[in-house]
Amino acid sequence: MSLKIYPYSFDGRPDIFIEDHDGYQASVRRLVSTLAEPLPIDLAQLISMQEIPRLVDAFREHRAAGQEGLRSTPVSLANTLLLNSIPQIWGVGLNFAAHANDLETAQPTFGPGSYLRPYSCVIPNGGAIEIPRQSTRVTAEGELGLVLGNPCRNVSAEEAFDYVLGFTTILDMTAEDAIRKNPRYIPWSKGFDTFSSIGPCLVLRDQEQCEDIADITVTTYLNGSVVSRDSVSAMKYNPAQLVEYFSAGRTLPAGTVLSTGTPGATVISPGDTVRAEVSGIGVLDHPVKSA
Repeated sequence: MSLKIYPYSFDGRPDIFIEDHDGYQASVRRLVSTLAEPLPIDLAQLISMQEIPRLVDAFREHRAAGQEGLRSTPVSLANTLLLNSIPQIWGVGLNFAAHANDLETAQPTFGPGSYLRPYSCVIPNGGAIEIPRQSTRVTAEGELGLVLGNPCRNVSAEEAFDYVLGFTTILDMTAEDAIRKNPRYIPWSKGFDTFSSIGPCLVLRDQEQCEDIADITVTTYLNGSVVSRDSVSAMKYNPAQLVEYFSAGRTLPAGTVLSTGTPGATVISPGDTVRAEVSGIGVLDHPVKSA
């Protein structure tokens, strides 16, 4: 995993920059000027148009030619969304044994727990999480996210990573009291405004396969203290198996986000700060307030 893609604003205009492992950065606005045709400055559109490989090639040529990067350019990452629109957001429940224990419930016996959530609940990194009046017990949990770069349907686990464009960090909120009352309330309990954060960057997959990311750790912090941490290797269903599961019999469009489950959740209240960290991928930080 070598290149990271960030949304940002410069001179009041939205843009995207690509960064390599040395910290060299170049903006898409600058890169598209070197290409034959203009491209939209919207990462979700670029993914759906399958233009990311072309931009990566342009970025590498840009640096090899000794072009000036963005090192000295002031950029703002505040209030920027990684993906301005996501065709589908699929999530996994109880993919770590510890989280099943949190909920005092049994693991599913066939396939992972799953849900489809609306894009309307996604907020930028740093935005406030709002506790809705409809819930008295909201939990937050850090997760590894997969972003698909190509449409897929009936994909096997063995070929799953051919469809994974890259990885991101997800902070997922749940109105847990609703699920305790009725396990069928999962989509309802996760669809409140401000109940998901995705970003702050997309780390492009290079040559990695599923086994290469087993040591990535997922950590959730509450007010600066660790409340849960575990590695991808502890998942009951690994990321490749999740791609297979969610693509079975249905088309997942390019840009679809798969949230792979959490090792543990923490109850949040107004005045708290919560952070999700996926090692080598990114960190999300959010204050919590009343709606």
